[in-house]
Amino acid sequence: MTATRLEAGAKAPAFTLTDQGGASVSLADFRGQKVILYFYPEADTPACTTQACDFRDNLASLTAHGYAVLGVSKDSVDALAAFEQKYGLAFPLLSDESLSVHKKYGTWGEKQNYGKTYLGTLRSTFVIDEKGVLEHALYNVKAKGHLAMLSKKLRLL
Repeated sequence: MTATRLEAGAKAPAFTLTDQGGASVSLADFRGQKVILYFYPEADTPACTTQACDFRDNLASLTAHGYAVLGVSKDSVDALAAFEQKYGLAFPLLSDESLSVHKKYGTWGEKQNYGKTYLGTLRSTFVIDEKGVLEHALYNVKAKGHLAMLSKKLRLL
């Protein structure tokens, strides 16, 4: 099962998910603002923590450039709340336990680890403009150095 991938120029699929505090968050809430939407496999694992803390540490700069950051995983709201508290993450972490949003964005699919194929979250990042159009659709990104690569691509450096 290979996920259907989105491409720059496409309209970002609409969604409403629950964040780590139990609030409903919709992509439509951010209309008129630029959004960095990133999908990660599992809260409080080494690579996902590195990536989340990188966003946390650079949130002021991203916000100053007009970007909101949203993280999406298949974790429960409780797991996301614990992740937020443990690492002081000050941006919405969205729970997609049903994988419906993962599938809309093409971030659920076949992965390989040590020669074994399985289904999982494809670490991916989407940059969405003020009108809800994808500026960038980046699949299979690396956790480490991700934000530096993204900042360069967005000309934030």
